[in-house]
Amino acid sequence: MEFNDILSNLKKKVYKPVYFLMGEEPYFIDMISDHIENNVLDESEKEFNQTILYGRDITTADIIAAAKRFPMMSEYQVIIIKEAQNIKDLVGKDKEGNKEKQKEKTKSAFEAYLENPQKSTILVICYKYKTIDKRTSVAKVIDKNAVLFDSKKIYDNKVPDWINNYLKGKEYIASPKASALLTEYLGTNLSKVSNELDKLMINLPPKSEITVEHIQANIGISKDYNMFELQNAIGKKEVLKANRIINFFAANEKEHPMVMTVSSLFGFFCKLLSYHFLTDKSKAIVASELGVHPFFVTDYERAAKNFSAAKLKSIFSYLREFDLKSKGIDRGSATEGELLKELVFKILH
Repeated sequence: MEFNDILSNLKKKVYKPVYFLMGEEPYFIDMISDHIENNVLDESEKEFNQTILYGRDITTADIIAAAKRFPMMSEYQVIIIKEAQNIKDLVGKDKEGNKEKQKEKTKSAFEAYLENPQKSTILVICYKYKTIDKRTSVAKVIDKNAVLFDSKKIYDNKVPDWINNYLKGKEYIASPKASALLTEYLGTNLSKVSNELDKLMINLPPKSEITVEHIQANIGISKDYNMFELQNAIGKKEVLKANRIINFFAANEKEHPMVMTVSSLFGFFCKLLSYHFLTDKSKAIVASELGVHPFFVTDYERAAKNFSAAKLKSIFSYLREFDLKSKGIDRGSATEGELLKELVFKILH
């Protein structure tokens, strides 16, 4: 099932006996688990009917024993297993090739429970940062009798839309530059992103538009010295501005490691190369093909005039060279700051 479908059913009090929540992105797993923990039982029922266990402390037998108990003075009991990926005997094989002690042909105790789960138990298994193979028998049994949810990592170019949707749900909006700046600084860790957005909203009036100035004042991200502004300066061939930003990066290597800067520039120039070869350069098509907000299409139009496809070939060569140097290969005694200054000089000249 999809995240929105699961949450919608939970809000309608449509419950399944087992929720197996797995995957690389913990944010969606926590959202589902927290909703069940906070909303299925009232406070008087939780004392006797809500149990939270941790995978490092239990076995599958412990889970099944707890799940087979009956609730006390309540329609349901809720059992939430956190860090379930640490339970060695829970599933057969996962995508990393871990093997179960038993042969996969043999029906496990967990599978036997899944085939006939306790109807008055809501069992939530949080299996974070990895997945089980959906072709295994246990996955098929979960899919048939319970809810199997795969929480996938969100791509970088989807984070701004996610930010906008998150804010929209709380009746706030963000300017395109603000969304881009938050994405560049916070990355794809949705738990971290949502926490920072919540802090922002606490300090702003209801239904506000979040701007780069708000971000600088409340989160501490510089609105002038960041990766987004560096790309913008390079795209416009604003040499002085680009050098100021690089000098700032050089003075703050811990916050702006060279390997991340080179990676971000590589992504920027990949999109610029794609722009050169688009036959339809209308704003909507460019935004869709490059995976950017339409607001930023003009930045790529301008950068394309300053960097021909032939020049981009040289730039990719520089990026590969300095990526290796950032990792210690043929680096000599140069600091990261010195290497970055040399790289940006070569790109701009």
